[in-house]
Amino acid sequence: MRRIVLEGRGNFEEWRKAARAFAAAGILPDDIDWQEKSSEPGFAFQRDALPPDPAPNARPMSVPPAFMALAEAVICHSDPGRFSLLYSLLWRLLENRNLLDLASDEEVSRARLMQKSVHRDAHKMTAFVRFKEVAAPVGGRRKFIAWFEPDHYIVARKAPFFQRRFTDMDWLIATPKGSAAWVGERLTTSDAPCEKPDISDATDDLWRTYYASIFNPARLKVKAMQAEMPKKYWKNLPEADLIPGLIADAEAKVLAMAEREATMPLAYHNRIREAAARMPAPKRAPAGTLEALREEAAACSRCPLHERATQTVFGEGPVDAGIMFVGEQPGDQEDLAGRPFIGPAGTVFDEAIAQAGIDRSRLYVTNAVKHFKYEPRGKRRIHQKPNLGEVQHCRWWLKLELDLIRPRLVVAMGATAFYALTGEKQKLADVRGRAIAMQEGRSLFVTVHPSYLLRIPDEKRKAQELARFRQEMSLIKGLAA
Repeated sequence: MRRIVLEGRGNFEEWRKAARAFAAAGILPDDIDWQEKSSEPGFAFQRDALPPDPAPNARPMSVPPAFMALAEAVICHSDPGRFSLLYSLLWRLLENRNLLDLASDEEVSRARLMQKSVHRDAHKMTAFVRFKEVAAPVGGRRKFIAWFEPDHYIVARKAPFFQRRFTDMDWLIATPKGSAAWVGERLTTSDAPCEKPDISDATDDLWRTYYASIFNPARLKVKAMQAEMPKKYWKNLPEADLIPGLIADAEAKVLAMAEREATMPLAYHNRIREAAARMPAPKRAPAGTLEALREEAAACSRCPLHERATQTVFGEGPVDAGIMFVGEQPGDQEDLAGRPFIGPAGTVFDEAIAQAGIDRSRLYVTNAVKHFKYEPRGKRRIHQKPNLGEVQHCRWWLKLELDLIRPRLVVAMGATAFYALTGEKQKLADVRGRAIAMQEGRSLFVTVHPSYLLRIPDEKRKAQELARFRQEMSLIKGLAA
């Protein structure tokens, strides 16, 4: 048994030099006792542990690049068994270069977990190192000190990140596992453990103010906070002393937010309303007409959707239309233009009814919900399905449209439209493709929404569903005849 003692402070070259020598000499992994040196001064290796000369028939030393990346991370781990684990993997890789692809291999899995732990620790360091300013010479560069408590030997590994990020100031990061310092021209690291400095500065109160202002009680998850931010991180952050009070008050604040929800629209909404109030009143359409109903709906504020939508998108078509098509809600293009079914789904709809011989100018086309509900993502507005409460609010307008148009046939395109027209929640497949009797002698026909056809990823299935949708349009023409 050969015994080798390493400093073990995250120095990859130290382990690499010894491992290459042992492998070249043909020393089996079980014949090496890898040890980590204590903090006392001394040599990196004990003299009697130096490996022998390479064996005459030594194998060429070549490993995949992935092993180098893995080993450079694992060597920073604090587990004393990391040296022997890496040497065992190195030895096996000389026989099987694809070893690291075997996720089920016990040693590979163990090394991957160590690598992940080191990466996580490094991320925590970049996220939670908090610099505090200390006195500097008059006219000199500003000086800062930070304290951090890593799990592993990552200080030297992450020091270049801080040098690039904070190159305009002098700083020292002290940890129990070493330190890193930047003095304007030279980055230095040390393996010597440090003691926690007793320092504070004026920015501590700013951090407390900032954290209190961004704390969202409605999204509070205490267990997740504890998992993501162990106590050793929190205790070194000035805002940590606010957390117990913020958690204790969270429920009351959520209730207060809920009470304000119904009475406090978005900040810009009041400005829009004030500007609209200053405009001269338009000439009103005669009461009881479709145009009067459209004008009334334009000022609808029955649910919060009106606060973010560009405008109400009301139905359009002749007042004596025999068929009424009802969709879910306007999309992005409909919201901007103020007309229903003119976007991509509208194109599918127009092509299908044209093939069936249905004249759109003779139809009344509307939606169950009159405002566009969306989620902003960059410059795009992504459609969001309206909830049952929003559909219920808009049933008011849909019923008035039905009472004015009095169509013989109503076509519900999608589950939302079916619910708005019937108040029933059923699987679309159970009611699709057949006429259902409604009040006042009219019929209801249920089909899919054209946007559903656009979302089908499989081209063969999309073609089948599109053909079925077009057949249903032909059935609708027959039912309305």
